[in-house]
Amino acid sequence: MRIVRFVSGRQPRYGVVEGTVVREIEGDIFGKFTVTDRTHSLKRIRFLAPTEPSKIVGVGLNYRDHAEEMKLQTPDEPVIFLKPPSAALPHRGRIIYPKLCRRLDYEAELGIVIKRTARNVPVEKAHRYILGYVCSNDVTARDLQRKDGQWTRAKSFDTFAPFGPWVETDLDLSDAPIRAILNGVIRQNANINNLIFDVPHLIHFISTVMTLYPGDVITTGTPSGIGPMRPGDTIEIEVEGIGRLSNSVVAEH
Repeated sequence: MRIVRFVSGRQPRYGVVEGTVVREIEGDIFGKFTVTDRTHSLKRIRFLAPTEPSKIVGVGLNYRDHAEEMKLQTPDEPVIFLKPPSAALPHRGRIIYPKLCRRLDYEAELGIVIKRTARNVPVEKAHRYILGYVCSNDVTARDLQRKDGQWTRAKSFDTFAPFGPWVETDLDLSDAPIRAILNGVIRQNANINNLIFDVPHLIHFISTVMTLYPGDVITTGTPSGIGPMRPGDTIEIEVEGIGRLSNSVVAEH
């Protein structure tokens, strides 16, 4: 099932994507809901970020080839950081290239959307806390990351956390190619089965540090092939089984 959050008229709504239409949902996507007969054309809706997270938890260096690319040691445990909810950006939204930045990078990632409040979750029960999965782009001001020595500023500008286009509730984690496509050219091409720390382990590890709430997002790390974006570019993040997240890049005014 693909759960989408969107605007039709002026009212934010949730719906289920069925082919070229969206059927509205009544109820709580994190609990009980029903799918109604009210439909909208998928081409005509305005996408919103699929959830309103209290936080976005990033995982760094979770593919060996990316750690090597960054000339950093493969970690013994997950390296985590936070992005604020103000960084969230929906499908078709515009990534703002800050005036402070000299190099802005894309990072294709699989995102996990949390379904229920999670604290100290055992690995074997992690699946109970997952609503589904999204494509995500861990947009990073690479020059500021290197300058600061820590990652908060470089990864936290408004619009630096695109995710979507919807939440896919059923994804085969054993085999899902992931790609970054810049202006129609594939720049990253890997498979999420190459994660160093898998999805259950990440939920366990992060939930021992902080409480995760419904709608929170965990981005699971990027493979090698990161690179710069410029104003005027279109960056697409594709995870097979979910779909394709597309965003344009614009200069800050």
